[in-house]
Amino acid sequence: MDFGVVFQCDPPASAVVELARKAEDAGFDYVWTFDSHLLWQEPFVIYSQILAATQRVIVGPMVTNPGTRDWTVIASQFATLNEMFGNRTICGIGRGDSALRTLGAKPGTIDQMKECVHVVRALARGETVEYRGQQLKFAWVDKGALDVWVAAYGPRALAATGEVGDGYILQLADPDIAAWMITAVRRSAEETGRDPAAIKFCVAAPAYVGDDLEHQREQTRWFGGMVGNHVADIVGRYGTSGAVPKALTDYIEGRKGYDYAEHGRAGNTHTAFVPDEVVDRFCILGPVDQHIARLNELNALGVDQFAVYLQHDGKEETLAAYGKDVIPAF
Repeated sequence: MDFGVVFQCDPPASAVVELARKAEDAGFDYVWTFDSHLLWQEPFVIYSQILAATQRVIVGPMVTNPGTRDWTVIASQFATLNEMFGNRTICGIGRGDSALRTLGAKPGTIDQMKECVHVVRALARGETVEYRGQQLKFAWVDKGALDVWVAAYGPRALAATGEVGDGYILQLADPDIAAWMITAVRRSAEETGRDPAAIKFCVAAPAYVGDDLEHQREQTRWFGGMVGNHVADIVGRYGTSGAVPKALTDYIEGRKGYDYAEHGRAGNTHTAFVPDEVVDRFCILGPVDQHIARLNELNALGVDQFAVYLQHDGKEETLAAYGKDVIPAF
């Protein structure tokens, strides 16, 4: 199993770069960041500094979207970073949530996301694509490479992931829900004529190593609110008919709106509806042995990477514990 870490691009950017360097030293393989330019700093600028300060980690957004940048710009950013630093980027993508809603816009459609995956990946690899009625190619790309991993919860997005994704990103660490989602992606891949085994699976969730469980829950309760934001869209479209697991749909009954000014932050006042049980299921908390036990469950399901959301007050301690005890166990 590979390990990643997910940061927000809070200023100063130098602190994000330094945490990325420490993550590489601890043995992490991937460094991801949020991508919401109104809430945090521009990630692609910071990626160049992370890549310059490290030797081997793969860097990219968790996740970008089809709506805030022209698709050729997204592809050019990845291709440029790859030319500079040796194909060390990855693209996580979804329909768009905070990056678009804070602009007063709606998330993109599934079809837009699928087409964006094709255009960005092909251009970054140096291939020719049709875009806006034009045949386009980056003549300067030589031996380019880029994998695109799709973040999804709903049935249509899961099906799209199986159709076009090089990987799948599930943003929660509940083994039962992960098994359901992974099965849906693999089924779609098989139905599309793709090899399901070729798709990589990443589970991303807050992890906090320590003994004060009550404090850890309060520091990570925001995550249930963030996931609930996506689930609310799915419930609005499909109801609670079983299109997604009831473990996802049931807990948002007490949800009363969401303030993006507190998005992804510990102490978020709009996540009081998230019960302790959901925090414990979606996140990985407690001492090291509990982290290893949960990760073994996920690994047995075929999860290829666990990406640690580090949006709490124990960042460095958790990085160190993963480097010393958790990563070596895998």
